[in-house]
Amino acid sequence: MRISLIDGSFIIAGLLFILALAGLSKHETSRRGNILGAIGMALALVFTILGTVLGTYDLVESSPGQPVLELIKAAAPSWAIVAIVVAMALGAAIGFFRALRVEMTGMPELIALFHSFVGLAAVLVGWTAYYSSVASGHFDPLHSGELFVGVFIGAVTFTGSIIAYLKLAAKIKSAPLTLPHHNLINLAALAAFVALTVVFVLNPEGTLGFILLSAMTVIALFLGLHLVASIGGGDMPVVVSMLNSYSGWAAAAAGFTLDNDLLIITGALVGSSGAYLSFIMCKAMNRSFISVIAGGFGSDGTVVGEEKDYGEHREITAAEAADLLVNASSVVITPGYGMAVAQAQSAVADMTSKLRAKGVNVRFGIHPVAGRLPGHMNVLLAEAKVPYDIVLEMDEINDDLQDTDVVLVIGANDTVNPAANEDPHSPIAGMPVLEVWKASQVIVFKRSMATGYAGVQNPLFFKENAAMLFGDAKERVEDIIHSF
Repeated sequence: MRISLIDGSFIIAGLLFILALAGLSKHETSRRGNILGAIGMALALVFTILGTVLGTYDLVESSPGQPVLELIKAAAPSWAIVAIVVAMALGAAIGFFRALRVEMTGMPELIALFHSFVGLAAVLVGWTAYYSSVASGHFDPLHSGELFVGVFIGAVTFTGSIIAYLKLAAKIKSAPLTLPHHNLINLAALAAFVALTVVFVLNPEGTLGFILLSAMTVIALFLGLHLVASIGGGDMPVVVSMLNSYSGWAAAAAGFTLDNDLLIITGALVGSSGAYLSFIMCKAMNRSFISVIAGGFGSDGTVVGEEKDYGEHREITAAEAADLLVNASSVVITPGYGMAVAQAQSAVADMTSKLRAKGVNVRFGIHPVAGRLPGHMNVLLAEAKVPYDIVLEMDEINDDLQDTDVVLVIGANDTVNPAANEDPHSPIAGMPVLEVWKASQVIVFKRSMATGYAGVQNPLFFKENAAMLFGDAKERVEDIIHSF
């Protein structure tokens, strides 16, 4: 029964997770991908619990005619079953209501918080496995190494995700914390981990084993905290995908410790996809993964680079902007996190619909790191019912910008900064950006002249063909609609 039902369900769940990832790769199939992933997870939870309650192969095979309920009672005491059910109910309730109430602008920090739970679970699984070995008196070297590595990855993920959550939620400053010799501190922590792992595998028993595991846990908790605290807000998209990868490897390590094939498969899928996504994000920002880990750039709105006098900026009214738009033949909208904060996506979708009805060719240009989460802008626009076919990636839209009449930059900053191309000494030099300044007219929606997350001044705001439309993005877009 267990082989055909439990293990078979794990194979099906694993396939559903793979299909979910494939579905999430496109706008049109993303909803289906989400549903498949949810079904796979439900299947995994139900049959993992069933397999745990039924116990070993021997229990099931020795009682072929025994009813399932009697098998459950024989395999696990009633208090354990109650504890499992209560834990699942609490977890489901917290996850459901937290996800139900969160705004799309708060999705990045919610995901970071969820990653911390995965890390904490891996730590608890590792420590539980250690105490189980202590109780049985049996320490297998391979098993000892697995639980040690699992606790390390989990602890780094736990504290790193907590710091990421606090930064994304603006509860602490987004600027990087740069302690003296902070890179050497990280390397020393990694070296200590390697040394402690070797010693623990050779001597896992007694007081020494407990001290080694405790010391490594403390070091890993500190490393996760220091690692992410040293990364600035400008690199937060990379951090989110990086922590996603860490949580996957933490889950895979827990799977090895628990001898759970599905957890290994799922963790490997999440870990590898998160790592690849981190690579894509780094490429989009022209930064190496090592440079991000070594200390990213970012600020809370103050200039961290060299301040320059680019002259005076020009302002425009909503009525003037509306006049430019209705008389244009082509318009490109490049959104940023400021649009998400203002919750202006529905108003932008309405404006897009009205302009298209007037015969204006309206498209969207999305930078890979436009929000604080990969794909953040795409989800916001899809939520607002913007047609998929007019939402283009940076590489698809950049060549058309020189033939565009008007570009609307709504809440974006670093992703449209010409300093990336024009100033080799800029902190964002070489970063691929949307070349909006090549359009005939550029209208920038911003609350103020403050810098973006990278803390770099934007010379776009002072160019002759650019004008600033200050205020709340949602209100300004609605003012433009009323002026049509």
